[in-house]
Amino acid sequence: MKPKSSQRRLRTRAFTLMEVLMVVVILGLLAALVVPNLFGTRKGAEIDLTRAKINGSIRSSLELYRNHMGRYPTSDEGLAALVEPPDDDEEAERWRGPYITDLKDLKDAWGNELIFESPGEYNEQGYDLSSSGPDGDSGNEDDITNWDKA
Repeated sequence: MKPKSSQRRLRTRAFTLMEVLMVVVILGLLAALVVPNLFGTRKGAEIDLTRAKINGSIRSSLELYRNHMGRYPTSDEGLAALVEPPDDDEEAERWRGPYITDLKDLKDAWGNELIFESPGEYNEQGYDLSSSGPDGDSGNEDDITNWDKA
């Protein structure tokens, strides 16, 4: 009789197949709710980071460059003018850079180069600075720009 009672005790301690399946279903439902929210938060953070670079740190660097040089970098010089001194000796004397120390700061959150035009098409007295956004394609609604889109 002792073997039967020990078998009964072992059987009552184990999970049934139904209990295991319920736990798996609950975990699946939780994952289905949590995972999309995490990805949505990351995408929003990447957009905010790129917007902050365009309207914050890079803008400040470009304004400092303009104060020292008397102008914004040209489209041909690009944002590299914030990192590398000009070839012209007279301009090299006024240049007090680098205005940005890390070249990664000249890219958006997705690793794409920022698009710089000076003088700008939208900001004719200044510059246009934009990112092609999360999809990497320039010219559509997810672009992040330093001008108001109409």
